[in-house]
Amino acid sequence: MKLLIQPADGIDRLVKGIAKAKESVQIVIFRFDRGELERALVDAAERGVFVHALIAFTNRGGEQSLRRLEMHFLEKGMTVARTAGDLVRYHGKMMIVDRKELYLLAFNFTHLDIDHSRSFGLITRNPKLVQEGLRLFEADTKRQEYVPQHEKFLVSPINARKRLAEFLKGAKSELLIYDPKVSDRTMLRILEDRRKAGVDVRLIGKVSGGRIPARDLSSMRLHARVIIRDRKQAFIGSQSLRSLELDARREIGVIFRDAKVTAAIARTFEEDWDAAKDSARETARKLQLPAGKTAKKVAKLVSKSLAVAPIVRQVVKSMKTNGNGKIGKTDIAEIAESAVREALTDTVKEVTKDVVKAAVEEAVAVEEVE
Repeated sequence: MKLLIQPADGIDRLVKGIAKAKESVQIVIFRFDRGELERALVDAAERGVFVHALIAFTNRGGEQSLRRLEMHFLEKGMTVARTAGDLVRYHGKMMIVDRKELYLLAFNFTHLDIDHSRSFGLITRNPKLVQEGLRLFEADTKRQEYVPQHEKFLVSPINARKRLAEFLKGAKSELLIYDPKVSDRTMLRILEDRRKAGVDVRLIGKVSGGRIPARDLSSMRLHARVIIRDRKQAFIGSQSLRSLELDARREIGVIFRDAKVTAAIARTFEEDWDAAKDSARETARKLQLPAGKTAKKVAKLVSKSLAVAPIVRQVVKSMKTNGNGKIGKTDIAEIAESAVREALTDTVKEVTKDVVKAAVEEAVAVEEVE
């Protein structure tokens, strides 16, 4: 098993993995903007390697680029499939080379994630994990039901919640966690129970409520979902400890035991923890709300751009489709709120860009007149 640490390892290991492919490359794509990776896939297809790309049906604001990517891949002789629309999002990141080597990633195939973010990935030739990855790829490609057969291979919304809960409960002395936002109430209760039992729980990222010691990653963007348990086992995947990512989205992760890899992640965590600033102080310092006309304009544009009802309907549909038993209104409300908040964040970013652009153009025009 090999570990990828971003941004240190960059894109090279992924490109080399594709370059050595002799028979096939199967890749799951949520976001993609790396020219080197695109060229490697095209080269592989041109030399006769069967390249099969499973591309997400949607992501935040990037549907057009996904459709362009599909067309480009098809033009270059690759086989392309699109994920179904039964889940709120297909967010997993995975690549399989020659049906023998699995790349399980917490990061997207983008400049932002690979060059400017802390994240991790695994490369493994473990036959059982590779086989499980192939089974999931085939099921999602054909839009068929996936039935897990490996307890260490975690797939949301199928078995990830149960497996991660068990993993956290099994901690005896320490839990080190990278997570952009821990907010699931059940997972928070487990973490607090572990703390009360004397387990040292530390989080790099953000936590909703609770009393979990947390710090912001000050030196770079955080895009890691990692848990280290007792310095003996670890989890790496695409799912945060959030209801939305556990219950209504396709996320992929793996729990493993590898002393060398686990020790390397722990060393990186300690370095990041020591360099991090207290999340509360950092948040207070960064919190600057827009004022006056700009704030009103942003709010007005956001209200026009964000359609809440379709998001909520999609959450309800995905929870029913994926057999989560009797669904309570409280559970639906919690997950729907997370989905809307996520969509709202992206909408605010896009609207803010428009507002700033308009303000710049106005300022330039005034300056030219004067």
